[in-house]
Amino acid sequence: MARFHKEMSIFEALESVPGARDVFESHGMACSLCIGAQSETIEAGAILHQVDPEVVVEELNCLADPGS
Repeated sequence: MARFHKEMSIFEALESVPGARDVFESHGMACSLCIGAQSETIEAGAILHQVDPEVVVEELNCLADPGS
C-alpha cells in the first residue's frame, strides 16, 4: 500500500520520511522553505513547478519503501 498520495500535504510528506526534502528539491521544488507547504498538496505543488505529481509521489513511496 502506498504511503504517499498526491492529495497529501507537502508538510506531511516532509515530516513522514527522512530524505523527502531531497525528492522535492530534485524536482526544483524548495518546499521545505515554502510557507504554503503546510496546506498545499503534493499535486498542487508539483503542478505549480511544472512537475508530474505522479513522479514525485512514486519517488516518495520508493524512498519510504525501498524494496518496492
